Amino acid sequence: MNNLLSITNNAAHQIKKILSAAPKDVDSVVIGIDKSGCSGYSYKLDFGRSSDLKNFEIVKKNGVKVLIDPKATMFILGSTMDYKTDKLSSRFIFENPNEKNTCGCGESFSI
Repeated sequence: MNNLLSITNNAAHQIKKILSAAPKDVDSVVIGIDKSGCSGYSYKLDFGRSSDLKNFEIVKKNGVKVLIDPKATMFILGSTMDYKTDKLSSRFIFENPNEKNTCGCGESFSI
């Protein structure tokens, strides 16, 4: 699925850094969605082994692999994953055209 998720160069670079320090046999980052937060859903990132996760969509960018949990596909379709750093924090950011609302802190969203 070509338009499932776009990954910026900043996000790919940070994923590569994270994976370089990951446990043995980890070759990817997995994106999922949890019901949580004040707006309803939040993004969940975890380590993954692509050989263990057969039904997951795979998005590749600059030599990194991101796996999409099948339950999250409809929530992130058309999104862009970025990594941003400011004076107080650094984190992955999702620009999601499907979001209808986000909470004040930006940790959760609704569709």
